[in-house]
Amino acid sequence: MIPIRDENPTETTPYVTIALITANVLVFLWEISLPKPVLNQIIYAYGAVPLRIMTGGKIPISYYLYGHHFLSAAPVPVTLITCMFLHGGFMHLAGNMLFLWIFGNNVEDMLGHIRFLIFYLLCGILATLIHSAVYPHSPIPLIGASGAISGVLGAYMIQFPWAKVETLVFFFFFVTIIKIPAAIFIALWFFMQYLNGLAALTAKMPTGVAWFAHIGGFISGIVLYRLFPKRARRSYRVTYYIE
Repeated sequence: MIPIRDENPTETTPYVTIALITANVLVFLWEISLPKPVLNQIIYAYGAVPLRIMTGGKIPISYYLYGHHFLSAAPVPVTLITCMFLHGGFMHLAGNMLFLWIFGNNVEDMLGHIRFLIFYLLCGILATLIHSAVYPHSPIPLIGASGAISGVLGAYMIQFPWAKVETLVFFFFFVTIIKIPAAIFIALWFFMQYLNGLAALTAKMPTGVAWFAHIGGFISGIVLYRLFPKRARRSYRVTYYIE
């Protein structure tokens, strides 16, 4: 299932959501301009490496690059932020930004610009820490905005469970667009993360997708959203007809 848009208008311009998408796109354009060896170094230096996180940064970055030395890696607390703005490919970026645009604007509308930015970053940090706790010995860097965006999905499901999400659905060769309540769409999304996360636990090292960052970010978003004060906003109203 691929979300196309939601039927949930906002009252304010989502400046932070737009700024986050712009920042991610600009960083990705910078990434693809780099030679492959340099990009690999950037990912290891500014991605979140669980082994470095769990040891407080005591493991030198050259440990991961098999003797290829370069400028020191960013401090561990910094990588918890920078990892959110690095992506592993166009589809990785496009999928994340699509979800952020559809669901982020309404959460920003509820929280206000500054609180939304803090909420977003906290969800991303907690997602990375939870992934690192599950894979404490992993030398594989974690990159991408998925953990933070998973937190946004958690907040959206709590605040707007009945908002309709236009969804592109594939069933073998049959493709159609249907409208799904946000609670059902996001619950199905989370169920897939949960199943894949359980399957990944059987592997000795994390797979190419950080499922537990998604799970951790989602749960963090639900908890944090309940704690954050909300701005005054009209209640979401479901449009219906009577006969």
